[in-house]
Amino acid sequence: MKTLVIVAHPTMEESVINKRWIEELNQYPEKYTIHELYKMYPDEKINVAKEQELIESYEKIVFQFPFYWFSSPPLLKKWFDEVLTYGWAYGSKSGFKVGGKKIALAITAGIDKEGYSALGKYKYTMNELTKPFELTFEYIKADYKDVFTYYGMEINTSQEWIEKSVPEYLEFIDSL
Repeated sequence: MKTLVIVAHPTMEESVINKRWIEELNQYPEKYTIHELYKMYPDEKINVAKEQELIESYEKIVFQFPFYWFSSPPLLKKWFDEVLTYGWAYGSKSGFKVGGKKIALAITAGIDKEGYSALGKYKYTMNELTKPFELTFEYIKADYKDVFTYYGMEINTSQEWIEKSVPEYLEFIDSL
């Protein structure tokens, strides 16, 4: 079963890790479908019916994005607000179309992992900071798997460090 990877990166042309991950995933079209929200909707007018149909076609879904103001980029938040509608994603007997689907987050973060800890710069772990996503997925009865975070975007940009992320990310997705 293929995995749908929904990518939300507002400046993909400037990306280091997210762009590299997409390049790698695109080498395996039999395993992964890449859906770039900012490329698909540069005007931010989301085709809700099309997005819902896409979601219904997959059993495994990964949301990939850079950690952006302690959350997701704005288009992904808008996507959640518009696509996860009453009667489709929750709230009625005909809802819960996402129910049971395996869903995970893949996040790139600027500082090192220690910065996301009780004693770190941001005081909270990535698991704590992503609780709203977890609760959203629980509310729509999806099978939330966890968050994969690749830390250190602001301090590590060597080719070796970038390439180290690729097999870790693929292993994460394949383990869903």
